[in-house]
Amino acid sequence: MTDVPKDADARRAVKPVICYPPETLPVPDMVLYERVRKGAAKVSEVLVRPREAACFRVSAGQFFRISCVDGSQVGDLNLWNAEDLNERFYSGKTRALHGTHLTTGERMWSSFPQLRPMATIIADTLGWYGIDEFGGSVHDVIGTRCDPYTHNLLTGGQYHHCCHSNLTRALADETGMTLAVAERHVHDVLNVFMCTGFTRDTGQYFMKASPVRVGDYLEFFAEIDLLGALSACPGGDCSDEHSSDGAACYPLLIEVFEPAAGALDGWVPPALNGYCGTHK
Repeated sequence: MTDVPKDADARRAVKPVICYPPETLPVPDMVLYERVRKGAAKVSEVLVRPREAACFRVSAGQFFRISCVDGSQVGDLNLWNAEDLNERFYSGKTRALHGTHLTTGERMWSSFPQLRPMATIIADTLGWYGIDEFGGSVHDVIGTRCDPYTHNLLTGGQYHHCCHSNLTRALADETGMTLAVAERHVHDVLNVFMCTGFTRDTGQYFMKASPVRVGDYLEFFAEIDLLGALSACPGGDCSDEHSSDGAACYPLLIEVFEPAAGALDGWVPPALNGYCGTHK
């Protein structure tokens, strides 16, 4: 039996301290990004089929947009340094720096030892959603991605279109890796358009119907050369079924935009993290 201390209420009442105050983070130049974006021209696009994933490439200084184009649909996003797949999106540190859900002006940070911005969100048409009465919000960095291992653990089933498997196949197809090698590079995601949170009573991760509408989008500025992979989740809008063929699913569109010549003169990609690396 739990031994409740006499000062339990006082202990619970201790005020929290923000671990990483955002005031000291490097500030993205949103004025520059917004000005340059106005003159940028579309150079490529990739349509991600329902219950599948696709890769795309974005050069440093370009923009990319993920759009809902047919029906309410969420997507799982992986990012890598296009020249070194060992540098990849670090959802845990991004969550620690920005919070559980991302929006305009916040960044996707890379893994150790580089720890630098990979992409900055410059537009979010779901920015109006905020945090709802259940504690839910959109574009989370708390869910890992649906995967066939957890599916098997919970149901005993074999399902091959979980986002983890989709991302693995897409990366293998893009790079020529075997599936086994590609799988090692697949990592925790940014859940684009997904509405999630933690229950107040049990602290469990929950999902609910995404508020995304046809025409909504999330747009990024690429801080470094990127290889991305996006899975159109088999959960559809994640209102009910997950990791199955039961949910209605729709495609997602990725578009890449190139700034006008000279528009980014003087801008340089972020440097590698300044820690000396000696661990002494």
